[in-house]
Amino acid sequence: MSTDVMGAGSARELLARASSRTRAEPADARAGAVFERVTVGAESFFVKRLSASSDWIMRIAGDHVHRPYLIWRSGLMDQAPGLIDHTVVAMDLTGAPGDDAVLTIVMRDVGESLVPPGDSTVPAAQHARFIAHMAALSSAFWGWKDQLGLTTMAQRMRFFAPDNIAAELDAAEVPGPLAAAAAGWPALAERSPLLSAVARRVHDDPAIITARLAGLPGTFVHGDWKMGNLGSHPDGRTVLLDWTLPGAGPACWDLCWYLALNRARLPEQKEAAIARFRAALEGHGIATSAWWQEQLDLCLIGIMATFGWEKALGDADELSWWEARVTAAVARQLIPLPRGSVR
Repeated sequence: MSTDVMGAGSARELLARASSRTRAEPADARAGAVFERVTVGAESFFVKRLSASSDWIMRIAGDHVHRPYLIWRSGLMDQAPGLIDHTVVAMDLTGAPGDDAVLTIVMRDVGESLVPPGDSTVPAAQHARFIAHMAALSSAFWGWKDQLGLTTMAQRMRFFAPDNIAAELDAAEVPGPLAAAAAGWPALAERSPLLSAVARRVHDDPAIITARLAGLPGTFVHGDWKMGNLGSHPDGRTVLLDWTLPGAGPACWDLCWYLALNRARLPEQKEAAIARFRAALEGHGIATSAWWQEQLDLCLIGIMATFGWEKALGDADELSWWEARVTAAVARQLIPLPRGSVR
């Protein structure tokens, strides 16, 4: 970090020294935050401003306290392994406590290192690093417990639940992902009664999954390992942006989220990526034999409560993969579903 940024103190103080400021519209930004590119001295920064009043992701995640600020202020982000670059240099929270309080996040501008937008397959070596570094992050925080009031597992699984997004659908301009979810849940009931029944069961009573996960090994969960938040530096470090959904949870959650949201861009089969992640955990000295299958099954089930709607709007092969894996997981874990749901 240059001397222009060292000792900047707060986001406000850093931005006061900006020589240029330009509004930005990231291709992957869909939640209502405001973005700028700014120049301070010889360096370029990316600035994000958001509040629960303006950001629908915060609202449906139940975040009324700015969880990214809590983990930044606690020093937790800087405890991540050195092979993870979160890019943040400063955060400020301004305004009275509540949904109108505005969080300003200043990040180094790493646009050239990010995964390009689109649906093209990422290079196999880059994907392998993402999986390895995901495992390294999980391993570094193994056994970590949330004492900050961060995202709960129930909130993750009910993220797109119909009753959770209902109020957002009354907006004059409904965010695209929420409109898609509202259309996707009925489509799921038509295309996959099993996945639809699983989603409804978990939405109605997340504890059927979360209570069991709480008895298995846990770690810190970043919460959003999608390609739009990822990149690679020339030295091999992984850029990991948007720590919006942090919390304690199972390592397999970040893995299953990655598999669900990045399906079109994966250079290997999901089973291979799952095996790669498990081997990486083992490589960090974490024994997995006693808990792996149960945690993976429960996370696969939980992810379909989150993203089943998205699979209903996609192609048949992808839907079939999730239906087969979740059917097997439900049977192994004896998850109670309405009679006739499992074919």
